Amino acid sequence: MTATTANPVLRVAPAAPAEAAAHFRASLVFHADVSDVAAALAADGDPGFVVLDSRSTESWDQGHIPGAVHLPTALVAEQAAALLDREVPVVTYCWGPGCNGATRAALALAELGYRVKEMLGGFEYWVREGFEFETWQGRERRDPDPLTAPVGGDCGC
Repeated sequence: MTATTANPVLRVAPAAPAEAAAHFRASLVFHADVSDVAAALAADGDPGFVVLDSRSTESWDQGHIPGAVHLPTALVAEQAAALLDREVPVVTYCWGPGCNGATRAALALAELGYRVKEMLGGFEYWVREGFEFETWQGRERRDPDPLTAPVGGDCGC
């Protein structure tokens, strides 16, 4: 038995560099990082996209990204046209990595003709990274989780 067949990581060989580059480039076309979304929203001027919270009203009330549009996934098909401009890209989010509501909302929006990305980590990582959020009671911010937002605020990504 060779080292690569015994090693579960290399049992299936890594892609050729050109294939890997194409794959990871495509991933970035579809996904946005929480920190990148926060930085774009915090910069002066129009970020060039709208943030869409695809969770339920109860979840929205517990907390959401300031300035986000609330449109639960199940209502995208019937309400998107009234709430969103087709010319403005949309970044969807839901609870977190264990939830596919943002993916389903992104699919529904793409099928309606919107340019869309999904924010990786969702609201969970927004809060864990220490970014400000809104509730029905006002704005809040929690201390960053050192596992997701290292001291100094830069993961080195």
